[in-house]
Parts: sequence; structure tokens; C-alpha cells
Amino acid sequence: MNDVAWVLLVAQAEGGEELTIFNILAEASGMVLLVLLVLVAASIGSWFVIGYKWLGLGQATRESRQFTEAFWDSKRFDSIYDQSKRYTRSPVSKMFQAGYIELRKLKGSQNEEGTMSGHLDGIENVERALRRAAATELSRLEAMIPFLATVGSTAPFVGLFGTVWGIMLAFMNLSNAGDSMEMTINVVAGPIAEALIATAIGLMAAIPAVVAYNFLNARIASLSLEMDNFSNDFLNIVRRNFLK
Repeated sequence: MNDVAWVLLVAQAEGGEELTIFNILAEASGMVLLVLLVLVAASIGSWFVIGYKWLGLGQATRESRQFTEAFWDSKRFDSIYDQSKRYTRSPVSKMFQAGYIELRKLKGSQNEEGTMSGHLDGIENVERALRRAAATELSRLEAMIPFLATVGSTAPFVGLFGTVWGIMLAFMNLSNAGDSMEMTINVVAGPIAEALIATAIGLMAAIPAVVAYNFLNARIASLSLEMDNFSNDFLNIVRRNFLK
């Protein structure tokens, strides 16, 4: 039997039907089908997270830049506070609101006690409010991102499990096959194809998840740096203008 005949035999399933992906899936074993369903569900979930976070982080970045421009263009905190309510997706805006609310409390204490510096915590209260707001916003920005890391790290292994299971079935069929070469190829072609499909789908689920995880984390790190810079600027303004 020459190489061409060998390839033709491998390209056929039992009964002489052409071996296609749909035929393979239709005749796949229950365990391999379960693996494929898990991988497809993980892939759909990861693409949903990618789209949702892509839009959310883009809006957060855009609104943060707009708020920062409005912050430096304005001369009064109360005016900025009114404008900040429009930027609902901006983590920088949320930080300013938390700092401004705490600052108003300290100004009330200043009016009652005479000096803000005599307050129990003073500027540390504003700093703590900014840190709490930053932590809350960072937690919101990072929500659902670990799912991408989970898919990226586990999908290849789930696909590998399906591959091992398919190859195991192929060897079991091979042990029960007759001595005919054609019969041998027919009984092992399907399970081996199932195994290869499981590996391919595992990689198809994992690769986009890993790429998106790294990209989205870079966007979050950029926003986190912007939040840190704003916090420092806000505290400097408070120290210069309210703690004299």
C-alpha cells in the first residue's frame, strides 16, 4: 500500500464516508463532547468579558481625561463637584467626590474648632478617603478580569484531557480491530480526530483570553497610575489652600 492509498484511508470514516468535523462531532464520545461544551462555554464567556471590559475601560479612560481637563480648568471645588457627577464611569471623578466630601467635613470642623490642623486626623482623613475610593474603583475595574486568566491557564489542559481521552479510545478500538489495515484505520481515525479537535478548541479558547488579559491589565495599570497622580495633586492643593 503506497502513501496515497494510506492518506485516502485516513481521510475516510467507517462505511467510506468522508471524515469531516461535523461527522466527528456527531460520533464523538460523551466525555469528549462534555470537554468540547466546557471549552465552547468558556470561550463564549471570555469573549463576553473581553467585549464588556473593553467598552467599560475605554469609557472610564475617556471620562477620566475629560474630568481631569475640567478639574484643572475650574477654580472652585464646589463647581467641579457638580460637574463630576456627569462622569459616572470615571474612577478619578469618584476619587474626587470622596475627597471633596471628606474635605467639607474638615472645613466644618475648622469652623467649629477654629483650626483644621487641630482636628484629630486633619488631612489624613482626606488621604484615607482617597485611598478607599481608589481601592473601590480599582476593584471595580478589575472585576471579571480573573476569569480571563482562569480560561487562559486552564483551557489548554481541559483540551489536553479531551485529547488524552480520545487517544485512549483510539487505542481501545485498535485493540479490538481485526488484522485488516483498512479496518484498523477506520476504527482509530475518529477518536484521534476527536482528540485533535479538543486540543484545537482548547487553544482557541485560551489564546484570546491570555492576550486580552494582558492588554486589559495594561489599561487598568494606566488608569491606576492616573488615579495616583490625581490623588497627589488633590492633596497638594488641599495642603496649600486649606491648611495654612
